[in-house]
This record gives sequence, C-alpha cells and structure tokens, in this order.
Amino acid sequence: MGDNRTPVTVIGLGDMGAALAGAFLAQGHQVTVWNRTAAKADGLVARGAVRAGTVGDAVTASPLVIVCVLDYGVVEEVLAPVGGALAGRTVVNLTNGTPEQARRTAAWADEHGIGYLDGGIMAVPPGIGTAEAFLLHSGPREVFDAWREELAVLGRPEYAGADPGAAALQDLALLTGMYGMLAGVVQALALVRSAGFGPVDFATAKLVPWLSAMTAAVPHYAGQIESGDYTKGVVSNLAMQAAGLENIFRAHEEQDVSTELLAPVRALVARRVAEGHGTEDFPGVAELLGGSGAGSEDGSGAAAGR
Repeated sequence: MGDNRTPVTVIGLGDMGAALAGAFLAQGHQVTVWNRTAAKADGLVARGAVRAGTVGDAVTASPLVIVCVLDYGVVEEVLAPVGGALAGRTVVNLTNGTPEQARRTAAWADEHGIGYLDGGIMAVPPGIGTAEAFLLHSGPREVFDAWREELAVLGRPEYAGADPGAAALQDLALLTGMYGMLAGVVQALALVRSAGFGPVDFATAKLVPWLSAMTAAVPHYAGQIESGDYTKGVVSNLAMQAAGLENIFRAHEEQDVSTELLAPVRALVARRVAEGHGTEDFPGVAELLGGSGAGSEDGSGAAAGR
C-alpha cells in the first residue's frame, strides 16, 4: 500500500498540521514533514514520516506541499527563500488568513511558477480525515481538479472559486456565523445561571433543540439578503422583534447580567426600525452592514500541473 500514492510534504506541525500529516500517513502516503521546532515531528516520524532537515529539503521531497502555520507572515518567512525550489510544484496553503493575504500569496506563487491553492479547514484537528470534515479551496480550477484525490484524504474538498481569496472569505464567514451563535449561547446561559437554573440541563433540554429548529430559517433569510427584499414571508416583523429585545434587555438588567454580547444586535434593530423598516424581516439589518453587491475579481494564479 502506498507505493503508487503521491508523496506529500507538510510544513507546520502544530495541532492542525500534525493532524494533516497524520491523515496522509494513515492513507499510505509517503509524508515528509518540517517544523521550525524539529522535535514536534517526533511522533509523526515514529509513525513513518520523514523529517526534513531544512525547509528546502522538505519542499523538494514532494510534488504537493501542504502549508499550515500560524499566519501569513510565517508563510512568507518560510516559503520566500525556497520560491525557486517550489517552481513546478503545487502549494496548498491551509493557513488561516484574510482574502487579500491569500491573493498576495497567490500572486507571489504565480511569479515563481508555483501552482497554488488557498484553503480553509472546517474541522478541528481530531476531525481531520473524517466524514464530518470539509475543506474550502480556491485558485485555478485545474490545480484543484489535479489534486482533488489527495485533498480528499483530509476531508471533503469544496471548490470555492478561482479568486484565490474566496476560500479565506468563506472560511471567515462560516466562523462569523459560529461566533455569532456562540455569543448568543453564552449570553443565554449567563442569564439562566443568574436565576439558579443549571446551564447544562437548560442547554441540553431546551437551548440545543431551540437553536436547531431556528436554523431552518437560515435559507429563507439568505434568500431575502440575496434579493434585497425583506417584505416576503415575514412571520415576526422587525418592530415586534425590537419590542421583544427590550424585554430581553430588561430581564438581563433585573438579573444583573451584562448585555455586552447582545447590545450590537439591539442597536442595529433599533436603527432599522427608526428608518421605517419595522414591517420587514430581521435580515434587513444586513443593509446597515454594507457589502451589498460586492464581488471579487477572478484572481486565478499559476496552474502547475502534476
């Protein structure tokens, strides 16, 4: 097993990078690893990985180089000295960053004849290689298609678009949704705790089922934001929700619980109602956030083949 499988190099062996390398090892790939702190490779070497002595040795060991480091500053620091050695190879950068950082790195790769995909990992390290994991990738479609089989080792590969920044943007949008939900969860649990209710029982029996039911409205809300029409299918209009929010805030005050996590929502709803949109639906607050109709240019980079 593994003799005909593509050799892969993984640069960066934090928790996520180690999980990525481990997934390739588990599927029989020859894996070369490199980390600035060499000892972080010990466990992977014990499982069959090859420890590269230098980053140059690491990138020349495989046609496919996976990068997962702290930030794009580290990406540049590590890859810039070996740009020539990477020519004709493919870099899949799974470092978390912004769309513009991704585009700049893709432009650098293009200048050096390097195939480049940027990516976002939608999983925690223990989830890598499982059916629940998926990874966003953006850049030249031909590069994505060429390495789809290898990328699928890590999780379901999703093509986000030719713009190298598309995966980063969608990754951060998904994380935005996650943090918004978690902020509401923390606010709700602080409120019930203040009244002596057990957060665990409340979360298990009531909050999780309630939030799960509410997610059914997300596609409807997305359709309203896409069309810009917030008047159709309104079940509870914004003026009613504004009144409900006032009750929520009064309850927090009575329980001496800060409303810091929820305060921005109240302010946006109040502004939208004051501007005459009280009969519309909640997603109309998106109009106060900006970004309507902003598209990204096609930023395809070099497509180094296999």
